[in-house]
Amino acid sequence: MMNRFEGPGAREARIRYLDGDFQVTSPGAFVRCAVTGESIPLDELKYWSVARQEAYANATISLQRELEANPDLRKRG
Repeated sequence: MMNRFEGPGAREARIRYLDGDFQVTSPGAFVRCAVTGESIPLDELKYWSVARQEAYANATISLQRELEANPDLRKRG
């Protein structure tokens, strides 16, 4: 069965990620997770980085990416 976002008419959206919101700059049905590459429907997009302008499929992936980008966050003092 084909993923509904991979059909012939499906396009990847271009997004500007803001604090607590995002702005669609080029219409589409989905964006791709910056880590896994999987399609994320726009109506299910909940996790992204404003600083890196990247989308993430879920909270775990978002945290993982944040820790990779900022190793100091692992340190507790």
